Order: sequence, then structure tokens, then C-alpha cells
Amino acid sequence: MARHIAFLRAINVGGHTVKMERLRELFASLGLAAVETFIASGNVVFESSARQAATLERTIEIGLRDALGFDVATFIRTPAELVAVAERQPFPASQFEGPAAFNIGFLREPIDAAAQRKLMTLRTEIDDFRVHGCEIYWLCRKKQSESTFSNAVFERALGCRATFRGAATVKKMAARYGVR
Repeated sequence: MARHIAFLRAINVGGHTVKMERLRELFASLGLAAVETFIASGNVVFESSARQAATLERTIEIGLRDALGFDVATFIRTPAELVAVAERQPFPASQFEGPAAFNIGFLREPIDAAAQRKLMTLRTEIDDFRVHGCEIYWLCRKKQSESTFSNAVFERALGCRATFRGAATVKKMAARYGVR
């Protein structure tokens, strides 16, 4: 069985609250093994004999919708992919001075050149973006609360689903669950 990491979008927002114990039970009920959650923000680590991310994403989304009554977009990465995402340095270190926030957005598939250009129109003096594969790297050079960018803005502008995590969380997960 192979290990996978699921990043869930909006599992505990919009009036929905799912305790991590319940989330682990739901994943286990889908036939997934060795289920763990990492902090209470929709990060689930599990093992499965299924190897295709798209198959796992569909299975989890259908299972969660049936059990919870609302849609939960799911983005799967392998431990090796997670390590690569965490180790990527898309911005120079000098840009992290001050109260910068650094986030990573997970997508199902890479966005095309037109979508990348559209994303770059969302840049501001404090928000900058880099795209690599199925990830969006978002640097907010001030407090994130000062930004006009959000997951919802991204999805409206580009028309695709995503979920964002703080880079520090991604790095901690890679250190704990990754393989080198």
C-alpha cells in the first residue's frame, strides 16, 4: 500500500465543522488505511492500494459529500511530491523580510499559459505568484490580512478549484511524512 496526502478545501468553513476524529473515521470507511490528520485544517495522510490521484480524489469527494452533505474538493500528493513542493524556493530569500506570508496552493492539474497570465494580473505591490506544475506559490509581502487575494478570488478568476496551505505547514508535513 502506498502513502498519500490529501489536502481538503473548506472542510471547516462556511458553517461546517468536522472534527478530525470524524474525518479519520470517514476516510477509514472508504477503505483507506493508516489514516492520520495533521492539524485541524483538512490535511489527511493515509495508505491505499489505489495509485491514481484522480481515482482517490473522486472516491474521497463522493464519500465525503455522501457523509457530510456538502462538497469537499480534494487534492492528493505523494510523499515525494510533497517534499519537492516544500523544498521549492520560487522567490529570493530577500523577499521574505518583514511580516511576509508564504502560501502554497494545490491544484489538480497544471494551469495553462492563458490561466497563468490571468493569475499574474492578480499581482499587487504586496502579492506575487509563481506557478510550478500543480502548485501556485503565493508570497504576501505584508500581513496576509492586508491582501486582496484569497482562495475564492483565485477560483473566480481562473475557474478551477484549489486549496492553499501555509508553507510552514507544508514543510512540517514534508519533514514528517515525506520520503527522500
